[in-house]
Amino acid sequence: MEKIKNMEKKEKKLFLAIVSAVFIVAAGIVQAAGCDVSRLVSVAAYEKSDAVKNLQTCLIESGYNIMAGATGYYGGQTIGAVKTFYSSWYGAWNGLKVGPLGIDNLKKGTGKPPVDNPVVVTGTDNFKTFASADEFQKYFKAAAQESSAGYYGGGNGVTVFEERSLSLDMAVPSATAKSASGGWGASMGGTGAAAPQAVVDRSSTTNVQVVGIDEPDIVKTDGKEIYYSPSTPIYWWNSGDGVRPMALSGAALKERDYMPRYQARQAKIIKALPVSSMAVDGSIDTSGDLLLSGNTLVVFGNGEISGYNISDAKNPAKKWSIKPEGNSSVIGSRLYNGKIYMVTRTSISTYDTCPIRPLSVGGVGITIPCGSIYHPDRIVPANATFSVLVVDAATGSVERKNSFAGLGYTSIIYMSPENLYVTYPDFESNFGIYTAALKEMNDLLPANVISDINRVSGYDISSNSKMTEVSTIITNYNASLDSDARLRLSNEMSNRLTKYRKNHIRDLDRTIVAKVRLSDLAFIASGRIPGQLLNQFSLDEYNGNLRAATTLGGSWFARSEQANDVYVLDGAIQIKGSVKNLGLTERIYSARFIEDKGYVVTFRQTDPFYVIDLSNPADPKLAGELKIPGYSGYLHPVNKDKIIGVGMENSRVKISYFNVSNPANPVEMDKYSLDEHYSEAVSNHHAFLMDSKHGVFFMPGSNGGYIFSYNNDKLSLVKAVSGINPKRAVYINDNMYIIGDSQISVIDEVTWEKIKEFTF
Repeated sequence: MEKIKNMEKKEKKLFLAIVSAVFIVAAGIVQAAGCDVSRLVSVAAYEKSDAVKNLQTCLIESGYNIMAGATGYYGGQTIGAVKTFYSSWYGAWNGLKVGPLGIDNLKKGTGKPPVDNPVVVTGTDNFKTFASADEFQKYFKAAAQESSAGYYGGGNGVTVFEERSLSLDMAVPSATAKSASGGWGASMGGTGAAAPQAVVDRSSTTNVQVVGIDEPDIVKTDGKEIYYSPSTPIYWWNSGDGVRPMALSGAALKERDYMPRYQARQAKIIKALPVSSMAVDGSIDTSGDLLLSGNTLVVFGNGEISGYNISDAKNPAKKWSIKPEGNSSVIGSRLYNGKIYMVTRTSISTYDTCPIRPLSVGGVGITIPCGSIYHPDRIVPANATFSVLVVDAATGSVERKNSFAGLGYTSIIYMSPENLYVTYPDFESNFGIYTAALKEMNDLLPANVISDINRVSGYDISSNSKMTEVSTIITNYNASLDSDARLRLSNEMSNRLTKYRKNHIRDLDRTIVAKVRLSDLAFIASGRIPGQLLNQFSLDEYNGNLRAATTLGGSWFARSEQANDVYVLDGAIQIKGSVKNLGLTERIYSARFIEDKGYVVTFRQTDPFYVIDLSNPADPKLAGELKIPGYSGYLHPVNKDKIIGVGMENSRVKISYFNVSNPANPVEMDKYSLDEHYSEAVSNHHAFLMDSKHGVFFMPGSNGGYIFSYNNDKLSLVKAVSGINPKRAVYINDNMYIIGDSQISVIDEVTWEKIKEFTF
């Protein structure tokens, strides 16, 4: 019998060895022969040789990650690894060459990677990468039990993201620096005197948070062409006098005698100059949010991200495509210096293993190995991996990638020129809340019941199973009481549980913030903050600190006990300072951070507009407060002392103009109520356009488009454009192009007359 068992063990080992070998080959993992320090020689960037392969092997074995492995090609990943290696003993280095000094330090083993690169310490959690596929699977099996133990809702009762195609309608925090032209919104273009129509003197960009970091939207312009991706289906109507396009709108629906024919949405390339001869230069047979980088137009739509060469606008050519794989989706992206920083979320089941494959490029899968996926040492609720990938906008090639485990519910993405932040909710399980509250009821429950609860807490079973066990303990104790005692116990426990949730709200309602360094895509920090974020405007990085505005009590357990906090976090995502309990019983409707000030709007019946002094990050203070009717859903800085708020009052769109030059006494200098019940600008900053040269801003409504002046500290409606279902506006030179479903109205910004009506 013993001999048979031994044979079975050997056969099992052989089987596992074969499976492992097949897995390694299938994953494309090539085992390096090992570092030979005697063969290290000087090599330079973009060289391909065995010497480079040996250098890469030595760097990897010394702890400097090169995700593609020892390929023999000295590319971007190797440059990053060399830069990190040199910085640990030499200082700043461009990473383009490894010379005698570098070789000597590699041989000595004196160059060690920074401690915050392979392991991240945040609070009580030590982060590390998965050592194997087996460890990955075991971790997510245990984490799945925690994440199914009771999570309700996505924070504040607000849908943080609306996913359109593969992109997001992303709202981001405020600008923290002036644009080159001296304006304060990131939608500013250059300024200057009026120029001939054929010359592009200035043009607008998408209204974004950080100057130079673009965000996907349905309209882009380079000053010569307008790139528009309609957000509503297009129907063609046979009107008897030829076929003409018409958006599915109220006007179209009245023509009941006409037979509609659906046409797939197409991104249009529209010649903008000269205005007199506007025309559709070309189109792309797909639609979705857009990014524009040089001669490449990136389209997020139809299940993929595609890059098109638009150097010949009449014949746009598809250059590359990226598709999410399996249970992955793209949850956000930014464009910075010709690179797309893309964040994906991959749902992980208890049977999945690493490496994970979030994307494929041109049909070839992009994998992230176990050793590049971070997770906390302790088991926390997790059911997904978040991957950050750097994509060359011109070629579609993935240059760098990294990943970490998290909870795949609502996520917020914010990017500064140095770091990218991804958030996801952190919560205490029903079992954790319930048992912690019960342990404080020692005057209600006898010692043996508390002892039994403590014993169950130590079981190595899921939280759901523990909850069942504890419920049985309480039920059995309740059965031992007479009817009067049972009635008292029921009411006491209910009230004390409610009080426990209120008293411990900042321990139970939290958000995890993960920080990724852009220079090498290293996962460098992760921390927790109380409450839930509204949107990207709730985050802002300034002078090495991250500011965050959160609402507490918006989750399932304390919805009537809401409060709002502002936190200043250091580089390790640890709380440095805070202002707490703003707008009790209310929730945040908008936030904006501008240099050393923060602005928060909460709402329930009135609109408290709070000014937060953040000049001392360790001791932020509430500087001033203004209470007015309604609320502002979007705050846009005119300059550091004046802010425009777009929101609602009495079910009508309201614009407020705030003076915050005296933080202790914010003033609403002027306001304007539109005869509109909706404007996309209230919830989507991309729909808002400011032109500082003329002192005006544009916003769409459901009845038309509106251009307001804010000159002389007064709000005045200088132009209302009807007969169009406006989506966006751009300016080129001194003309404003108001873009609708299938038409563009061009307004002269000097006379405010309509000079062109273009239908496409």
